[in-house]
Amino acid sequence: MTGPRDTTAPKRQQTSRRQRTAAQQRAGRWPVADRSIIGSVLGIPPVAAIGVALVLTALGVFVDILRLGTLGTIFTIAYFVGCVLAVGWVRRRSLFGPMVQPPLLLAVAVPAVVLVIGTPGPGAGATEKMLMIGAPLVNGFPTMAVTTAVVLVIGVIRLFGQRLGADDAVARLRGLFGRDRRAEDAELDELESLDLDEKPRSRAPAGTPVSGKRGSDAARGAGRTSGSPRRS
Repeated sequence: MTGPRDTTAPKRQQTSRRQRTAAQQRAGRWPVADRSIIGSVLGIPPVAAIGVALVLTALGVFVDILRLGTLGTIFTIAYFVGCVLAVGWVRRRSLFGPMVQPPLLLAVAVPAVVLVIGTPGPGAGATEKMLMIGAPLVNGFPTMAVTTAVVLVIGVIRLFGQRLGADDAVARLRGLFGRDRRAEDAELDELESLDLDEKPRSRAPAGTPVSGKRGSDAARGAGRTSGSPRRS
């Protein structure tokens, strides 16, 4: 019967989550949902993380378009650093946005900066505008591919290394294969390891009887083996 276990599971998970959060704070680490890729560093909101990547990308595009007329080394460094910094610094519970942003940043920042800096003359047609925007996008595609791959790897590492609990996306995915209890077991192990470092186990004083169960078992055994008239 699994009825009583299912009704008490949410309360037990909520209590263990509060205990785990308190233990992590005492150990000098932020809760998993709020931490960055480093446990002792608080993560930033997703808007701030995306803003950091957007500002660095736009700055790189601006500098390279002014000095080269296309994307170059400054854009490559600024774009890569901004996207990696965003996915590593964002808080764990808001990881999805920075993981999928590299292609979107390139598709938004490059045309915007190019149109602001190199606006064609009044007589320019649609073909000239498309070429002016398309050339930097084509030149930046290899950088975008490499950056996207690195960001996805970092994001997947954080998804599996910083588990939010038995109800997160990884646990639900594992639940399809009958492995949804491992996340909760890992959390309980982490909580026990943190608590054991702070609270030594209490030992019973010497001479305290272990239990009265052994005596009662002996008494029942004696009763079973007590003398009784044998049947002839």
